[in-house]
Amino acid sequence: MTQHTSDAAKEPLTTISGADAGKIARAAFVGTALEWYDYYLFGTAAALVFNRLFFTELDPTAALLAAFATFGVGFAARPIGAILFGYIGDRYGRRPALLITIVLIGVATGLIGLLPDFGTIGLAAPILLAVLRLVQGLAVGGEWGGAVTMAVEHAPVEKRGRFAALVQIGSPVGTLLSSGAFALVLLFPSETFDAWGWRIPFLLAFPLLLIALYIRSKVEESPIFQELLAQEDTAKVPALDVFRFAWGRLIVAIMSALLGVGGFYMITTFVVSYGTNTLGVDRQVMVNATLIAAVCQIFVTIFAGRIAEKIGPGRVTMWGGLLTAAAAFPLFWLIDTRSPLAITVAITVGIMLITVAYAVSGALLTELFPPKLRYSGVALGYNIAGATSGFMPLLATAMLTVSGNQSWGAAMILMLIALISAAGGLIGEHLRVKDRPIVRDDAA
Repeated sequence: MTQHTSDAAKEPLTTISGADAGKIARAAFVGTALEWYDYYLFGTAAALVFNRLFFTELDPTAALLAAFATFGVGFAARPIGAILFGYIGDRYGRRPALLITIVLIGVATGLIGLLPDFGTIGLAAPILLAVLRLVQGLAVGGEWGGAVTMAVEHAPVEKRGRFAALVQIGSPVGTLLSSGAFALVLLFPSETFDAWGWRIPFLLAFPLLLIALYIRSKVEESPIFQELLAQEDTAKVPALDVFRFAWGRLIVAIMSALLGVGGFYMITTFVVSYGTNTLGVDRQVMVNATLIAAVCQIFVTIFAGRIAEKIGPGRVTMWGGLLTAAAAFPLFWLIDTRSPLAITVAITVGIMLITVAYAVSGALLTELFPPKLRYSGVALGYNIAGATSGFMPLLATAMLTVSGNQSWGAAMILMLIALISAAGGLIGEHLRVKDRPIVRDDAA
């Protein structure tokens, strides 16, 4: 395994105030929350809307599989986005890359809300839906890696866990916003919901984009990247250098990130579909459960970020993976009871366990790669994991046909990816790169 070592000197890199570092992290959080809001909307809509309105010539199971396949297209596009925006971020700056990604995903999401369905324009409807999902995937492929890189590179080394975790809170906030929006429009009569109600959450992406873009435009460039520019030490083709010189670290990054992405979509997207379409549970119960889980996720994220500063993000990832693996089958047994309370407990506990590993992904992945390859390495690791695990709901749904609609196949998938992430965390803890310290004028 090829290893990079930091070229850092002992002297501090720069001086930055605590207020400035906090402002950068909060701006990264706001943008990431919007990105995940936009992205998660599609997952919920794939389970509740797109299978009926955009794939209507297929039988119900085939339509659901087609909707999840379109959902997965966004994940397949994410590594391409990681290469593209990683190039921009490692060559020209973290800031311009993040401004482009937020515009792309906001516009693509808003346009989904304006898209005619199959009954209006026929086959063009699912094709255009897939294209817009592709654009979402490209943008998210560059967003998360840049956001955590920006937040971490403005933070002191000893407090990176909390700043990286702040960016991760964008995920549950995005879930709250998207699930909350769908919970409200689901109050409409079914005919109204199908006619235009489901479009409202997507159309909200336009005003939210303007807010996030304004906040993010105020963010200054990373001091670590500014030093790379001053030293003319940027990589010409960062993604290629990651594959050539840091491939071992990339594999570890993929392994450690797998649970945070794949596990999340197993417990949300797949479980919402499984509960609604297979078990016959009211869809409002399933969506409300994800709302409660998202609130709990925020607190777990903060706690795990602080723990990572004490014992290391790799060890936190390992324990999160082991705990999730142990709970995989019991969680699905609870869901199979069809009890609203049991389902809510299962989804909430499942998300909380997965969040232990997810909360520290930013801290771990940014320290797996040296600064000149960091944006590309982080984005590639996270999004290759995303491309792999984005098809987990599709695979789990297909497994239902093999298992006679039993949940053991889905539980096995969750257990497997949890164990892979646990191993990635254990290895990653021993490969962390140390940057030169950043001195701050006041404590966070």
